[in-house]
Amino acid sequence: MNTQKSPTRAVAWMLMAVACFSLMDAGMKQLSASYPTLQVTFLRGAASLPFVLVWVLATAGPRSLVPRRWGLHLLRGVLGMAMIGCFVYALRSLPLSTAYTIYFVAPLLIAALSVPLLGEHVGPRRWIAIGIGLVGVLVVLRPGVGGFISVPGLMVLLAATAYAVAAITVSMLTRTDTPQSMVVWFLVIMAVGAGLLAIPDWQPLQLGHAGLIAGMGLAGAGGQVALTRAFQLGEASLIAPLEYTGLVWVIGWDLLFWGALPDQVTWLGAAIIVASGLYLLHRERVRQVQAPTPLDHP
Repeated sequence: MNTQKSPTRAVAWMLMAVACFSLMDAGMKQLSASYPTLQVTFLRGAASLPFVLVWVLATAGPRSLVPRRWGLHLLRGVLGMAMIGCFVYALRSLPLSTAYTIYFVAPLLIAALSVPLLGEHVGPRRWIAIGIGLVGVLVVLRPGVGGFISVPGLMVLLAATAYAVAAITVSMLTRTDTPQSMVVWFLVIMAVGAGLLAIPDWQPLQLGHAGLIAGMGLAGAGGQVALTRAFQLGEASLIAPLEYTGLVWVIGWDLLFWGALPDQVTWLGAAIIVASGLYLLHRERVRQVQAPTPLDHP
């Protein structure tokens, strides 16, 4: 059954998704102070999985979980493990707002990687936007006099790169696999892989963190459900820019939980990156509008 488009509801769902994911990331930052990086990565996947399974079984049934392309699922899960692991490592020392600002380079990387990996065409204007966005990343990373960049900043950049490659695999998987199977197997592979790697440094879970872990899992699952609904109800060109509202949320979480605010350099870098990303989305919309409509065959 086709879902009727509703831009207003799509925007509401997307805003909810971004809020949920930002809250989940705040939970990961809290946990990163008490547990090793890979253990937090495991908890991220394992805590969300039960909630996601309930949603999938209630809405699409078990058949939707059957994977078609195991290799791509495995690759996406490994990339997800690297993405979350690098991000959690960075959150040990970076404010959420700084990490998010650097992470917003991901859409620019997706556009750049779509050329060699998907054979898509990126025009000169979009390449310029990508280049300007990368300059914004350098502003936030602020290399020192000796040219050195902080390791946490580089880890966020690696996380964004892993996310970009994973997003490319999603473009491939959507041709054969259901969204439900992609979400569930992503969490399963990430949780199993990170859990096994975390065993040597495993720390006993503290009872006082049970609510935090459950809340993180619920927020992650809620964000995934809301994101799915948003893309069902609205066009990607409408709702994708709303991802940048996450910066507002994480600034709030930074202030509420850690009493931190971004400095002027971070604000400047964020403005450059967000402007580049929004322009990239604008050019994509223009390209789609200008694309010739194929003639119908008799």
